[in-house]
Amino acid sequence: MIARVVKALLFDVQGTATDFHSTVCDEARRISAGRHPGVDWPDVVRRWRAGYFAALEEARARHSGWVPVHSLYRRALDAVLDERGIEFPAAERDELTLAWRRLKPWPDVVPGLTRLRGEYTLATLSNADVSAVVEISKRAGLPWDAVFAAEMAGVFKPDPAIYRMAATYLGLSPDEIMMVASHKYDLRAAGALGFKTAFVARPLEFGADGEADVAYSDEFDVNASDFLDLAAQLGC
Repeated sequence: MIARVVKALLFDVQGTATDFHSTVCDEARRISAGRHPGVDWPDVVRRWRAGYFAALEEARARHSGWVPVHSLYRRALDAVLDERGIEFPAAERDELTLAWRRLKPWPDVVPGLTRLRGEYTLATLSNADVSAVVEISKRAGLPWDAVFAAEMAGVFKPDPAIYRMAATYLGLSPDEIMMVASHKYDLRAAGALGFKTAFVARPLEFGADGEADVAYSDEFDVNASDFLDLAAQLGC
């Protein structure tokens, strides 16, 4: 059984463990304080997230090494607000960018992690800055045993170096580690290196009107509806 082989679980944070869409939408409404009643904030946040991924891919394509993720989010926000003609002064844009460090967990995450931690070592493996992962985890009470992030490897997921770094720090072979994510590119990259993989479906990752890929696939070792389901499948 997979559960007998696996000793540690690595978790993606933004989207898999935390509900970034609702959190950032709420922060945008709070900061705008009713000054932009006609703005479709869910759409803005989806475009902002897409802009961040585009900036991330551009940084990877340039082989420019590590770029602070906070700065990528800030530049992507500027582009979206300017494109949509939404007036936000610089200080409010700075404040809104900090929303990505205040993400709230999905309801199943803390109880699911608590069950899993009784049997496995739990750690993050995120593209977010280390300081952001620490702040998110502390605010949300996420019971990790360790925090790993792309910043520690100097490159972004899905670069193989990130997954190998985590295995080295854990002192385990890839087949003793399971990568948990709601993003299939992340799992495929880990799986290609010999890691076990667990897909967790997050249908509301991009909001009620978003288009999240939630289709289960036999290419992954486990397919789960949430962290509690994952814990049950792993015998916790």
